[in-house]
Amino acid sequence: MMQSEPSSWQLPPAMADTATRVDDAYNFIFWFSVVFAAAVIAITLLFVLKYRRRSGVKSESTARHTKLETKLEILWIVVPTLFIVVLFHKGFSSYIHNATAAEGATEIRVHAKKWSWDFEYPGGARSNELHLEVNKPYKLILSSDDVIHSFYIPEFRLKRDAVPGQYSFVAFTPTVPGEAHVLCAEYCGTNHSAMIADVKIETPEQHQEFLASSGKKPKVCGTPPVECTDEKWGESLFQKNACFTCHGNAGDGMTGGAKSLGPKLAGIFGKPQSLADGTSANADENYIRESILKPSAKIVAGYTNVQMPPFASLTDDQLEAIIAYIKSLK
Repeated sequence: MMQSEPSSWQLPPAMADTATRVDDAYNFIFWFSVVFAAAVIAITLLFVLKYRRRSGVKSESTARHTKLETKLEILWIVVPTLFIVVLFHKGFSSYIHNATAAEGATEIRVHAKKWSWDFEYPGGARSNELHLEVNKPYKLILSSDDVIHSFYIPEFRLKRDAVPGQYSFVAFTPTVPGEAHVLCAEYCGTNHSAMIADVKIETPEQHQEFLASSGKKPKVCGTPPVECTDEKWGESLFQKNACFTCHGNAGDGMTGGAKSLGPKLAGIFGKPQSLADGTSANADENYIRESILKPSAKIVAGYTNVQMPPFASLTDDQLEAIIAYIKSLK
């Protein structure tokens, strides 16, 4: 897919209508500041050179009383004030534009939870990737299942907090097909840095294909792409849903050389698991499925302080693929 060029050498590609307004204001402020700073430095150096102390000249003989320059002072107040008014107008107009959804905008629910994003589309389709149709207006309604997160897409120049117990939203129109990224810009716990999601800006045909196939096993998956068996699809879903942040890569129970937040998954299938209430449960298909959909139903001993979010958005096919992947872990 084609991707737009950065609007300046300092910024990522602009891929939505919201980015253009922000970039215009940023570039204006930046270059005005560069020119103004250069002018001030040049004048300062000129004065330092012109009025430097010279040998043989007494400083008292060159000293003069200055008179009140009322016009100059008024000019010095009026010009910066006008500049600030212009900046306020540009910034506020951009804010109003970005805070107002276009008529007929498609609404997508965005659920934030430690440490992943879940996107719910009209009609019930859900994904942990944000799929958008190019040149189509959207309104994303944000909410959080646990703590404060911050929904941030650098390529759109958009950032808005997702707060527990209330809704917020962002509105935009993607303008360039390609890939962008969702980040969390509010520290939300141990694996905050792993709370990332891909944004796919697609043509109308590609977007309709996504909606039609949402929740179904793709033909290829993984990196590099291979034939998508249940195990490979489950591995891909394990990564996309950021399960590794709590259970370790390949479910090995290790994160960054230390014990992971969640229990080890590798090698547990078919074996009894000691639970926090003193009982035990056999790690069969039903146990794994229940642990994904209702994590608090059976808590593994030693992990009572872990708050795993329920992954209720997964389809039956996706659940079966993840179960198949966990069964394959040794």
